Formats: sequence, C-alpha cells, structure tokens
Amino acid sequence: MLPITVPEKIEAASCPIRNVLDQVTGKWHILILLALEDEALRFSEVKRAIGDVTQRVLTENLRGLERDGYLTRTVHAGPPLAVSYELTDRGDELVAILKPVVFWALDNLDDIKKSRATYRAVKE
Repeated sequence: MLPITVPEKIEAASCPIRNVLDQVTGKWHILILLALEDEALRFSEVKRAIGDVTQRVLTENLRGLERDGYLTRTVHAGPPLAVSYELTDRGDELVAILKPVVFWALDNLDDIKKSRATYRAVKE
C-alpha cells in the first residue's frame, strides 16, 4: 500500500502525496493544464477554452500552477500588453499522466451516471 497514512494532522502538511495532489487535482487546475497542452495561450484564450471559470478563479489557479512550476507566465510588450501561459516540462509530464484519466472518464461517464441514478433510487 502507498504511504498515505499520517498519524497526526500536523504531519499531513509534510506528506509528499497530500502536498502535491492537493495542488494539482482541483477541477480548475486540471482543465487549465489540459487547455495548455498543445500551445501557449493568452489569459483570455485559456478562459475561453474552459468556459465556465471566473476571471478571479482562473487568475488564482494560474498563479498556483506557475508557483509550483507547471507553467510559465510570459509578458509580451505591447501595445497591447499581452500575457501568455505555457506548460513547462513538469506540466507536460503531468498532462501525460492526467490524459488517461480524462479518457477513462469519457469512456465511463454513461456507466457512472447509471450508477448514480441507481444509488439515488435506492437511497430515496
């Protein structure tokens, strides 16, 4: 079994698994990384690729991904001033790991929806 147990809550912050997964498994983090898979995109292009994310949430998540080294932020001199985001090698590596999970989700969505409906029917 993987070392996922920590005896004390205070030790959870130093757990490598919890520390990294907490920062990369959020819905927005994954969608941002997938949006940047093929090319560098400007902020507005990332937002458009995702669709339902607010500007504030996108900004916070981009900063977190940049902080942890999954993407780079480049400011292009204007006019107009433009900012683009691009995956780093670490980001590329993470996307390669996430893509099978994404394909699995696409392949299994119908069955998962059926399971949810069955669960709801039994619980009601």
